[in-house]
Amino acid sequence: MLRAYNLQSLGHVMRSHPLPKTTSHVLPPFLRARHQSYSDQSARRGLSGRKRDYTPVAWSHYFTERQDVKVNDVDSFRVYKAGTTGPLLVLLHGGGFSALTWSLFSVSVTSMVECRVLAIDLRGHGDTITSNEKDLSAKTMSGDVAAVLQKLYDVDPPPIILIGHSMGGAIAVHTACANSVPSLIGLAVIDVVEGTAIDALNSMQSFLRSRPTHFKSLEHAIEWCVRSAQDASELNMHKYTWRINLGQTEEHWRGWFTGLSNEFLNCQVPKMLLLAGIDRLDKDLTVGQMQGKFQMQVLPQCGHAVHEDVPEKVAEVVATFLVRHKFTEPAANFESAACDRDEEQGYLGPVPVLPVTERRGTSSEPVT
Repeated sequence: MLRAYNLQSLGHVMRSHPLPKTTSHVLPPFLRARHQSYSDQSARRGLSGRKRDYTPVAWSHYFTERQDVKVNDVDSFRVYKAGTTGPLLVLLHGGGFSALTWSLFSVSVTSMVECRVLAIDLRGHGDTITSNEKDLSAKTMSGDVAAVLQKLYDVDPPPIILIGHSMGGAIAVHTACANSVPSLIGLAVIDVVEGTAIDALNSMQSFLRSRPTHFKSLEHAIEWCVRSAQDASELNMHKYTWRINLGQTEEHWRGWFTGLSNEFLNCQVPKMLLLAGIDRLDKDLTVGQMQGKFQMQVLPQCGHAVHEDVPEKVAEVVATFLVRHKFTEPAANFESAACDRDEEQGYLGPVPVLPVTERRGTSSEPVT
């Protein structure tokens, strides 16, 4: 599984921040190659025989606008935008990622249906600057999301669908349950389930300690991320270091996920859960899915960063969800293109879930 990289230029403010997708100006070009062939694991991890190009690619290849949204005298949130009409997809990244993790997904989904996207660098991540970078509590971050949306769309807010991956999925659920987004019409959560997420937290610190502390160049950081299938880094004077020290935010981790299944089930809008594997489903969600309380989609043969590993497929699933609920209109060739690709790849649609007692702790991947 590959991730985008939060790699900044030397002229930026020096903060300790780790992660994903390129912050201000850079997105690895290998993501575009990956966009064309998801099945070739060796190529995706940079292990093929030919020399690979690790030169960064600008954010503007994927979004039409970037903006710093100042919600008060101190806190400023970096956002990236694409699309001009239709409902607004508010995209929330996982822990250690950044808004640019949604780059390829955004290009795909805006070509399939009429919609807009707003990808936010959450507190402590990317190019967002706040007074307390370590306060990653669910309450604080869900409040941040509401504040950004109010600042941007206070007078005439568009219909909004919250979409979040991992930690961002939990924040999307908390934001929806707080009723702080009046124009909310839908919710989509990507590869985060309460039981498996909480179980995986036990190994998170050792996972974080296993990463390099710095990189000698931007290209070296990108190459390491490709080969190890992990996240990004940022330039700190003479070296690249992690954008955020996630290990110092451990006090907030459990709060992201505790009670998440019931909160998700109780959200009073159409909702969807997209998983990388059916083994991630816990008991409460299994029962809820069997009762028809939400749509579930399983996309096998990809890692935890589903939207990065198979961005087109995730975009198709989200676009179909939007059209099914009449939130928007499809592009002229969307249905036929999606059906042709499904038939060609042997895709059978949503995977039915059979009764289970409990499925937990089966994934070794970090869940943030």
